[in-house]
Amino acid sequence: MLMASPAISFALSSSALNGWKKKKKTIADDIKDVYGEAKGMGFDTKILKKVVALRKKDEQERMEEEAILDTYLHALGMIEAPPEG
Repeated sequence: MLMASPAISFALSSSALNGWKKKKKTIADDIKDVYGEAKGMGFDTKILKKVVALRKKDEQERMEEEAILDTYLHALGMIEAPPEG
């Protein structure tokens, strides 16, 4: 079996990484375009980004975060009391 030299291995890895970085930039640009279109239709993009982030989490994780947030808001006097749950 023929072993590649470290220089060749680096060159191949570097080339692959450059390709992935280009794909990543293309995807980021596409995402930016989608949010731009949504904004043009009257959507609040900050809220859309929060919705996307929430959809990544399972229901239990969302509920736990919401309960902690409510506890903090209550401690700061921003809400009456955290909901029972």
